[in-house]
Amino acid sequence: MGGGTSDYIVSEIAEAATVHGNLSGLVPAIEASGKLLLDAYRNGHKMVIFGNGGSAADAQHIAAELVGRFQLQRKALPALALTVNTSILTAVANDYSYDDVFARQLEAQCTAGDVAVGISTSGKSVNVIRALERARQMGMCTIGLTGQNGFPGGLADVQIRVPSGSTQRIQECHILVGHILSGIVESGLFS
Repeated sequence: MGGGTSDYIVSEIAEAATVHGNLSGLVPAIEASGKLLLDAYRNGHKMVIFGNGGSAADAQHIAAELVGRFQLQRKALPALALTVNTSILTAVANDYSYDDVFARQLEAQCTAGDVAVGISTSGKSVNVIRALERARQMGMCTIGLTGQNGFPGGLADVQIRVPSGSTQRIQECHILVGHILSGIVESGLFS
């Protein structure tokens, strides 16, 4: 912060505004993700969402928008964040591997036609990758929220790659995308 606190703040705001502005290139991927979610909900399926650290918090936030409400008063939608049950997380990590904490839950909670949303700013989180692989094997639809490098090919039906290598900028954009998807689902199902 060589130029002082004010310069740092202005720089952070400018960088965030630039990255947010570049999200317009992701409109097709966001639309495709919204369609996957709408189709799943219309056919009686659910969304499950997962990630580590800040992405775990984002997963919980996005699930809450669908179970509770986003902008409309409406019935609750089935959405599970796979990060909230510490007994399951610690048991699977202890008895199997931390790499399996999400994949194992998908096996227990999901069926073909459900949507798995994996969040990883780097695209390298092994437990998220394993869960997306398992979801594909189970016939689930998959969405990847990641940064500019993305997930390995074939893991996600749709990848939303925030055009940045900065973890905090990617996380900020993931919440924006989560809010947009929540709005697409709500308006598509209840307007």
